[in-house]
Amino acid sequence: MKCVRYVAPALLLTSALAQADFEACRDRLQQQARDAGITSTTALEALARVEQRERILELDRSQPEFVQTFQAYLDQRVTAERVQRGRALLEQHGALLGQVHRDFGVPPAYVVAFWGLETHFGDYFGRVPVLDALATLACDQRRSQFFTGELIDALRIIDAGNIAPDNMRGSWAGAMGHMQFMPSTFIAHAVDYDDSGRIDVWNSLADAFGSAGSFLRGIGWQPGERWGREVSLPDDFDYAEASLNTRRSISDWADRGVRTAAGNPLPSADMDGSIIVPSGHNGPAFLVYENFRVIMRWNRSISYALAVGHLADRIAGMGALYADWDEEALSIEAVEEIQRHLNTLGHNSGEPDGMPGPKTRAAIRAFQGAVGRTPDGHPDHELLDALRAALRETDA
Repeated sequence: MKCVRYVAPALLLTSALAQADFEACRDRLQQQARDAGITSTTALEALARVEQRERILELDRSQPEFVQTFQAYLDQRVTAERVQRGRALLEQHGALLGQVHRDFGVPPAYVVAFWGLETHFGDYFGRVPVLDALATLACDQRRSQFFTGELIDALRIIDAGNIAPDNMRGSWAGAMGHMQFMPSTFIAHAVDYDDSGRIDVWNSLADAFGSAGSFLRGIGWQPGERWGREVSLPDDFDYAEASLNTRRSISDWADRGVRTAAGNPLPSADMDGSIIVPSGHNGPAFLVYENFRVIMRWNRSISYALAVGHLADRIAGMGALYADWDEEALSIEAVEEIQRHLNTLGHNSGEPDGMPGPKTRAAIRAFQGAVGRTPDGHPDHELLDALRAALRETDA
């Protein structure tokens, strides 16, 4: 079942600059680059040739019509084909991946999982000229400061002789290479792992894998620990504790009745973890550890981090999830209605934007607890019906 569709962005949502204004912005960016220490003629001339791309602004503004469910997200990313190919590539590049493991503490299956999710194992890096993408976004007021910094870092990469400007291509937002590094990540963590004299995350798997290991270790990867595991929860579990904000030792969770998904006792380990239920209490439950939080520093999405962890497990030879569940997607408008109703009933979910972030989920949890529902913080159609009913009672 396809649970997510995309609306064709309306032209009125874009804010492309007039050519003269873009050229003035480009001149300012050149001066900022010089002030930041960019010295090579190659880099500065490349910046002088950048073009504004309206399509990039359209993509930056586009919004999904439906909020994708965790089930749909996982099904689209952890596929049988991706698992099978990942296992073959794990074997093919075993020596290189083993060296990355020894140097940075990141097991091979995780590197391959990131590779699979980011570029489908190098099949697609993106074809957009990175300097055009970053200059377009730097000249747009919405996130100008962030993308100006990324643009200057991209120029630093060129300045250092790592790649020619015309070969620097990537995603519409400027992510590059096998692992889709933003320029700032490249500058901070990329390594010349094949000792070629330059860092090439586009054509050298050694540099790409080594840089991924360097990045993960640099943002806190804990060698010898896994990301987490699927678990089963007791019938009387307090879902108010199912949150990344709640950390308990594994032994504490075990004392509260948490077991492995197969129903066995949790392993004995001196580690803390959090319980999360991305599909609510009717879906799978996971006990996640510090390395899960590290994965979220790569991409701040719970669904993404779970997909990386589960794909890594599958590539390493583990089986599918035990849970069998079904979810129906909510429209953006339905989530906005949930947020408005929560605010009206005194549960602050922030400005209604149709995206169920941490503040919205906390407000949902508070409402659920107040009306005697399972406080899992999950937005669904039953929640919307309950909110409508609560408002009718308030108005009566």
